[in-house]
Amino acid sequence: MAYSTSATTKGGRNGRAMLDNGGLALAMALPKELGGAGDGHNPEQLFAIGYSACFGQAILVLAKKHDVDGQAAKVTADVKLNTDGGFSLEVELKVSVPGADKAKVQALMEEAHTICPYSKATKGNIPVKLTAV
Repeated sequence: MAYSTSATTKGGRNGRAMLDNGGLALAMALPKELGGAGDGHNPEQLFAIGYSACFGQAILVLAKKHDVDGQAAKVTADVKLNTDGGFSLEVELKVSVPGADKAKVQALMEEAHTICPYSKATKGNIPVKLTAV
């Protein structure tokens, strides 16, 4: 094992979440769209941050192979919480690299999707769309 971390939440979506090392603590709140006050963070936001950072690292690792400037890449993870027929997630990953050929960026994204730990965890579990912008 290369790395391990742990977090604890009390109160669910209207509680408090913190890393067990004390490095980060967040007030959690149900989004307004789901009937909450929206005055805190929610799991979907945290998932979006984590996935965009993780996928961004996969882009950096593979960028040179695809002749793309990985340092210039901007990764956005759009996370949707669906409530039709129960709760489920879907994600769209968008990568922009100023001045880069979109076909090269798309190919880079496809390969990054095979090595990113978040992509591996979601594979076959939730829809993930890859879009070069």
